[in-house]
Amino acid sequence: MNIQAATRRYEAWLRRSASQVVPSQIRDKHERMREDPFVFLRGTFYRWAQLWTSVVGQVAKAPTVLAVGDLHVESFGTWRDIEGRLCWGVDDFDDAYPLPYTNDLVRLATSLKIASDVGMCSITLRDGCDSLLDRYGATLRQGGDPFVLAEGQDHMDRLGISELDPPDDFWEKLNHLPGVRRPPPAAASRALRYTLPDVRMPYKVVRREAGTGSLGQIRYVAIGKWEGGCIAREAKTFVPSACAWAAGHRGHGQPYYARSLQSAIRAPDPFHCVVGSWLVRRLSPDSTPILIADLPAERDEGVLLGAMGAEAANIHLGTPRQTRRILSDLRRRPANWLRQSAKAMAKVVEREWKEYRTTGR
Repeated sequence: MNIQAATRRYEAWLRRSASQVVPSQIRDKHERMREDPFVFLRGTFYRWAQLWTSVVGQVAKAPTVLAVGDLHVESFGTWRDIEGRLCWGVDDFDDAYPLPYTNDLVRLATSLKIASDVGMCSITLRDGCDSLLDRYGATLRQGGDPFVLAEGQDHMDRLGISELDPPDDFWEKLNHLPGVRRPPPAAASRALRYTLPDVRMPYKVVRREAGTGSLGQIRYVAIGKWEGGCIAREAKTFVPSACAWAAGHRGHGQPYYARSLQSAIRAPDPFHCVVGSWLVRRLSPDSTPILIADLPAERDEGVLLGAMGAEAANIHLGTPRQTRRILSDLRRRPANWLRQSAKAMAKVVEREWKEYRTTGR
């Protein structure tokens, strides 16, 4: 099966499995996937789930954890915890699924390789993999290392995150979106009201487009004024992990997203939750994904990759019975296993991107 056939079959499965998809966004996703291999990687986790075990061989034979699945260097963002502290970590669990722990590490390293190939990063793959693995193993051994930026995470300044200014036009852009012509489904309205500070407060509902891999999922945003300022909540349709498709399973509303949020070692976002078949989160200028392009040029990418490795460990510690097995498995692996696996997967991704760009969907 080539990339075109895989895309058609996956999207047919998606339409059967999800409550609703947006055809125009799917078409937009196809166009974006032609831009460069990094965007293609982000938009085709279904193909990764289908191919990666056959490419990396023994690397895929590893202890299973509740993994992020679609992990890459732009899977991270910020949020406020229940104490109002600014936190950093993985902010997307759409493809969470029980997988070998190596899936997340190989995909993260592969994304680094491809990001470097397109000029987004400058660290060598060797150094990036070393930083990633060092912090991953150390964080497993210490039982977790949540990233609260104002609480003892001084080295995060070297990532440039402290220099990111919230966009001045965030609320202006959100308020400028036209209200929906038809009210959202009742379940979506209940999900939106669930995390509002006052269920009686008036709000406008708008539609929003975001992400790459999640293009096609309907997003409703409730935005209104409360106690002198704007607040917003987003409800996004639940879509089953592409791993279910790759495994030949019928898509369904599995609990892995909610379990990932609850089990990871982190200071959680109190507004990020699953309500029925909808994923809900708070939208604000400081609760947002972080793109590599938004970080300042003067950043320590070794520290950045190390932090990403530590956060992967924070997620995998949500399957605590596997920690000792993972550490034992890591000790048995050759020094270059991650780098070689990332090179092999990057070669496959870049080859398929060229085929996709040339022949179309």
